[in-house]
Amino acid sequence: MIKYVVLNILLLLAAGSQAQVSLGFTASTDLYQRYVNPSKNNATLSGSAGSTLLNLGVGPKIWAGNKKFSFSLESQGVWGILGLSTGDYKGLGTFSVPVLAKLNFKGLSTYDREGKMGFSIGGGVQWSRTELYGLSDEAKAAGVKREFFKTIVIQAGYGFGLSGFTLHGFARYGFASKDQGSTLNAGLQYDFNPPMIKKISSPESSL
Repeated sequence: MIKYVVLNILLLLAAGSQAQVSLGFTASTDLYQRYVNPSKNNATLSGSAGSTLLNLGVGPKIWAGNKKFSFSLESQGVWGILGLSTGDYKGLGTFSVPVLAKLNFKGLSTYDREGKMGFSIGGGVQWSRTELYGLSDEAKAAGVKREFFKTIVIQAGYGFGLSGFTLHGFARYGFASKDQGSTLNAGLQYDFNPPMIKKISSPESSL
C-alpha cells in the first residue's frame, strides 16, 4: 500500500507546474539519541543505550516538487561513536539506518531560491543496534546478545532553507509492538540538493 501512496504523490507532483526531480544527500548530527532493545535481548542488564556526543549520519536523498512543496525519500547511516548504557556499561557504539518518506514545505522543499523558514513531516522504518563493538564479557555471561531491531518511525522538522540547502532541527521517534524496542533521535539535519545549489551562482537560471 505504501508504494502506491508514494507513486500517487510522485505522479501528482509530476503533473503540477514547475515540478522538478533532484538527487542529492542529507547529513545529520544527533544531539540526543536513545535506543531501547527488545526485552528478549535485555537479560538481567539494562536494555537501553544512548549518546549526546559524536553522533553522525549521512546518506542519499531524492526530491520531487517545487518551491512551495516537495516529496522526498531518504536514508542515512547514523553512527553513535560513543553510545553506551550509563546504567551498566556493556560496550560502545550505536548504529541506526532510518528510511523515510517526507513531505517538505516552504523553505525545506529545497526548491525556493529565496531563504525561507519551513517544516517537514514524515515516517518510515528504522533498524538500530546498540553495543556495536566491545560487548563486555560480563554482558555476554549475562546472556546479552545485540542484533539490529526494527521500529516504525515518525519524524518532524523545522528550520531554514535556501536554494538547495537546508539546516533544520528534527525529532524522530520509533516504536514497535509491546516490548519490541523503541528509539528516539533528535538533533540537526542538513540537506544538499546540488542542482539547486548550482543556481546560486547562475543568476540567469530560474525555476
